[in-house]
Amino acid sequence: MVFIPPNHPAIRTMGRIDDADPTHPVWVFPYTQARFRCTGTAIRISLVNRWHYGENYVGAVIDGMQYKIRIPVHDEPITLTIADHLPDIEHDVVIFKRQDGEHYIELLGFGLDDNAAILPPADPAPTRRIEIYGDSVSCGERNEAVRYTGMADPDVDLSSYSNAWFSYGAITARNLGAQLHAVAQGGAALLDGIGWFDGPDYTGMESIWDRIEYNPNLGATKSWDFSRYTPQVVVIALGQNDSNPRNFMAEDYDGGQARRWRARYADFIRALRERYPNAHIVCATTVLEHDPAWDRAIDEVCQSGDDPKVTHFLYTRNGAATPGHPRIAEHEEMARELTAYLEGFGDDLWN
Repeated sequence: MVFIPPNHPAIRTMGRIDDADPTHPVWVFPYTQARFRCTGTAIRISLVNRWHYGENYVGAVIDGMQYKIRIPVHDEPITLTIADHLPDIEHDVVIFKRQDGEHYIELLGFGLDDNAAILPPADPAPTRRIEIYGDSVSCGERNEAVRYTGMADPDVDLSSYSNAWFSYGAITARNLGAQLHAVAQGGAALLDGIGWFDGPDYTGMESIWDRIEYNPNLGATKSWDFSRYTPQVVVIALGQNDSNPRNFMAEDYDGGQARRWRARYADFIRALRERYPNAHIVCATTVLEHDPAWDRAIDEVCQSGDDPKVTHFLYTRNGAATPGHPRIAEHEEMARELTAYLEGFGDDLWN
C-alpha cells in the first residue's frame, strides 16, 4: 500500500489536535477526525495508542457506512485495516476518535492501494463552529448500549459501546452544518477534587478546558492555543458529576460548598468570554437523571449575570429521562431540541 502522511494537503482535520509535530499529531478529544476522498479497495491507519483504561476503538464512516476497529493495547506503532474489499470507486472517508481521554491516538498516517488517489473533501469546510465543554454524555459514552435505553448501566465495562459520532453535540453540529470541538471527558465535574475522572484526586474541567493534553496518566499537560478555533456557539454541559462524592447542591443549596460552586461556574463563563468575546454561550445539563438543584444553580448564575449572550437551556426531559447514560435515541432527542433552540436565534448567531 502507499503511505499517506497525516499532514497530506488533501486531508481536512477537525478537533483540538496536538500537532506540534504535524507528522505525528495526537488525537485526544472525542469526535476528533480526518476527512478525505480516495479511490481504491482498502484503507488502513497507522498509529501509536497511548492507553490509560478501557477498550479502545477508532471509528470511520466510509460512503455513509460506519466502521469500528479495535485498537490493541500496544506501546509500539501498529497498522490497522479500517476497510478492505471495497469497490474501486471514489470514496468519502471520515476517520474519527470514538472515545475520550481514556486513550490518546498518535496518528502516523494512512494506507491506500498503490494505485489509489487521495483527494480533498468535495464540500468546503463549514464556517459555522460549535464548541462543547462536557462530561461523558457529551462524549457519547456508552450510547451504543441501546438494549439499556432508559435504564441504568449494567455493572460491566461498556467502553466499547462509546461512540462520539452519535453524541448529541455531533448530531447537532451535522444538523446545522457546523464544525465541532468536543472538549469533553467522561466523569469530569466542573471543579477539581470532585466527580469521577482520575480518582482519587479527581481532575475537573477547570484543569481540562484550556488544555490540548490533560490526562496526567498519559504524560505532561499541554496548553491549547485558543486563536486556532473561534466558535460562534459554546455549550457548557456540566453539573452532573459534581454531586460525587456529596450531592451538596441538593443537600444544602445555600451552604458554603454550593455557593462556591456557583461562583466558580460564573468564573468559568467569564473565562470563556475572555477567549470568545462574541460567542453565544449556552449553559445546560442533559437528560441524564440528576437533582434539579443543579439546574436551579446554573439558572441562578445565568440570571445574575449581565451578558445577553449567556442563556440557559433545558431539554424537555432534562434530568429525568434515564438513570443510565443516554443511548443513541436519547442523544437524537437532545440533538433535535438543541438544534431547534439554536436555529431560533436565526442566522445572526453565526455571524
